Amino acid sequence: MSTPSGFDELIHPSTRLSVVALLAATEWADFPFIRDSLSLSDSALSKQLHTLEEAEYLEIRKEGGGRKRRTKVRLTHRGRTAFEGHVAALRAIVEGAGPAAAPPPAAESAASAQTTAAAPGTGQRQQRAKASR
Repeated sequence: MSTPSGFDELIHPSTRLSVVALLAATEWADFPFIRDSLSLSDSALSKQLHTLEEAEYLEIRKEGGGRKRRTKVRLTHRGRTAFEGHVAALRAIVEGAGPAAAPPPAAESAASAQTTAAAPGTGQRQQRAKASR
């Protein structure tokens, strides 16, 4: 099976996918909100944000100064397009797999009939056991 178009190796690792998915649902997000929502350390989140920023998938804006400095993050148009393409590619992979190994209805009823036929008289034995009590 070939990789569908739109599959993005940069977004695919679970941490980056989680970051991008979270940002896709917002206009801007504060660094602490992203960190806490995804249960990441500051350094782990910073590394992922830097990687995505280098690819121009997101914009990082620092506001204020000193102790009140805030880092805000948002997806760029390029990042949003890449995310939507990646999600579409993942859906294509999943849909292409189809149902695993579900037997057709006829096979299920045939298997059920074989189980019943394999133990003839089971019901009669149970009734006799009850009657003898």
